[in-house]
Amino acid sequence: MKISTVLFATAMLIAACAPASIPAPEPGTLPPDAPVTSPPGTDPTAMASPEMPFAPKPDDANLSRGTVFIHESGLLIRESFPPQIALALSGELPTPCHELRVVVQKPDGENKIDVEAYSVVDPEQVCIQVLQSFAENIELGTFPGGHYTVWVNGEMVGEFDS
Repeated sequence: MKISTVLFATAMLIAACAPASIPAPEPGTLPPDAPVTSPPGTDPTAMASPEMPFAPKPDDANLSRGTVFIHESGLLIRESFPPQIALALSGELPTPCHELRVVVQKPDGENKIDVEAYSVVDPEQVCIQVLQSFAENIELGTFPGGHYTVWVNGEMVGEFDS
């Protein structure tokens, strides 16, 4: 009985000290020490065109254009490569019936990015006359290397290097 207990304990010690087998990576995954590169045929520094939920819509032609009161604005620069840039806007719309619209222009020759913020509303709609607060992050995307300035409704919001 003692011999079987000793043999069992010895077998357990040997199994515990043996190196663990490393499973093969699943298809489509990389091992932790593999270098990460962009997919072939893509340029990571090319300007991305993020989805714009506040972009003008085709039926805006039937709506009246209004103002937007911007109280705070700033740039959000995410630490990534290439850096991802977003514009933080907060302020008020003239009424709860107004909808925010934002038009982001591509950088000009001087790397100036113009952003136009305004509101639209159905002129036939009856709406309570009270200001409607908003706070939104507008994704600007990524940009090729250079120094950029961002302007909202004619006022400089900030600058960044890409």
